[in-house]
Amino acid sequence: MANEIRATEEQIKYAKILDLGMKVGLAALVVTFLIYASGIFTPHIPVNDLSKYWGMSVHEYLEATHSPHGWGWLAMIGKGDFLNFIGIAFLAGVTVICYLAIIPILFKKKDTVYGIIAIVEVLVLVLAASGILKSGGH
Repeated sequence: MANEIRATEEQIKYAKILDLGMKVGLAALVVTFLIYASGIFTPHIPVNDLSKYWGMSVHEYLEATHSPHGWGWLAMIGKGDFLNFIGIAFLAGVTVICYLAIIPILFKKKDTVYGIIAIVEVLVLVLAASGILKSGGH
């Protein structure tokens, strides 16, 4: 085919890392959910009490359950219901890992503008995840 479109080196690298990250994140979600469902770790909120919190806003829920917000969940990693956040946080961070992996390729190929955009993207994602900006629903 004369008009065959091929993926670039950075696209392939990004896709491979994203694929692996998705599989690792999904496995983490399954394992941590099984741990939660088995009761190995006591949950912060007993399963039988969950229904009384369903209609609450996030603010009301956090206040009523004395649950942390932002990265405060790390302090409660020993609780079954917060253990599930490991997979969620990992999946949320996979994009940053992908961008970090392609930045050297972009600069090696002298795609300076795309390299700078990728660096800015990493900085924005890390800043947003850090909670420093204190925006959103928290």
